[in-house]
Amino acid sequence: MFLVGLTGGIASGKSAVSCILRELGCPIIDADVVARQVVEPHSRAYVLIVKHFGASVLQENGEIDRKKLGQLIFASEDKRRLLNSITHPEIHKAMLKQILLYFLKGYRYVVLDVPLLFETRKLTRFLNHTVVVYCDPATQLSRLMQRDGLTQEQAEQRVATQMPLNEKRGLASHVIENSGGREDTHRQVLRLHTTLEDSMEFLLVRAIAVAAAAGLSGLLLYTIKLLVS
Repeated sequence: MFLVGLTGGIASGKSAVSCILRELGCPIIDADVVARQVVEPHSRAYVLIVKHFGASVLQENGEIDRKKLGQLIFASEDKRRLLNSITHPEIHKAMLKQILLYFLKGYRYVVLDVPLLFETRKLTRFLNHTVVVYCDPATQLSRLMQRDGLTQEQAEQRVATQMPLNEKRGLASHVIENSGGREDTHRQVLRLHTTLEDSMEFLLVRAIAVAAAAGLSGLLLYTIKLLVS
């Protein structure tokens, strides 16, 4: 099994591409979903967030209010870095557990849906392929304003906190152009899926894993023989 990183920018259409891949049978590990899970009440990340950001970021039921927390970190680079330092290690551990599960199930590849893939660069060295979902800046702003009910100034502020899509596009091994309609995007994703499915990279990774497991088994048997002889 090999790993494919999927990323984009806010309102670029990454979630739509992720949904298409899931419909095609691809296993998806969504970093945003994992991020919500690791900050559930009483978790390590939850305790640290409340400690550093205060009880004002909590809802009445005690859960993290993602909207309030988002407003704080979008307005402050230091607070954004602090939050990332709290949540990212926990997110990566949880994602690793899911990766191992999919490996044992025998999948050829797994898609890691990570919004800040190139900003943090924590996972890129483990990826065989990276995919950026791109749309032109005007379309991105328009979608964001419509989706979240933001003014243009607010939308521009949020876009500015992320690496420009043009820069991400230059770093990716594959690009999905999502400025047009869904049908065009669907065709591009289908081509990408076919390319990844036809790849033989998973054979090398699985062979290395099997060889490593066999080596460990042999070492264990040899050690047992020494102990009982």
